[in-house]
Amino acid sequence: MSTMTILSSLTSSLSSLSFSSQISHKPNGLSFARPNSLSLSTRTPPRPLTVLATVASPQEVETADLKKYVKSRLPGGFAAQTIIGTGRRKCAIARVVLQEGTGKLIINYRDAKEYLQGNPLWLQYVKVPLVALGYESNYDVFVKAHGGGLSGQAQAISLGIARALLKVSEDHRVPLRREGLLTRDSRVVERKKVGLKKARKAPQFSKR
Repeated sequence: MSTMTILSSLTSSLSSLSFSSQISHKPNGLSFARPNSLSLSTRTPPRPLTVLATVASPQEVETADLKKYVKSRLPGGFAAQTIIGTGRRKCAIARVVLQEGTGKLIINYRDAKEYLQGNPLWLQYVKVPLVALGYESNYDVFVKAHGGGLSGQAQAISLGIARALLKVSEDHRVPLRREGLLTRDSRVVERKKVGLKKARKAPQFSKR
């Protein structure tokens, strides 16, 4: 009888419990207040229109002027000229044209002093053949050079001028040969060898 009394009391207590009929199946979330809509009345002022004009530098203008000058002096280009010589040194190749003038020296449509960066040794290389014959102010020199560095190009120009002077007169061969200006310098950088650091430099030897 005691167990029946306990069960009846439990059923009565469960029936007395009341559940809410409306159960929310959505998870609880944080609610944020929406910001007020921005007013369209405040407009940003229009940006001023800027026009960029590129002005050519004096160096570019001078190069363009020299290019026109060279083309006016050499109708038909370098290949159409008669007094022309080709010089080579290392990887540099220079085509040289001589014309009677006042001693101007133009390399790749630029003044020689500017092109060779004012280096006195490189400028001396270029002028040696003309100075050897006393023609430094009698001929204008026009050069197209490419490959190698400025030092190699300067020595290639020297050989090109010497070869062009031979076409002016064959009598120039003896003084130019005496100064060694007609000899092509064939020295180049020796190639690196397998197992060595450079052409001949070997790694440090260790006995143990």
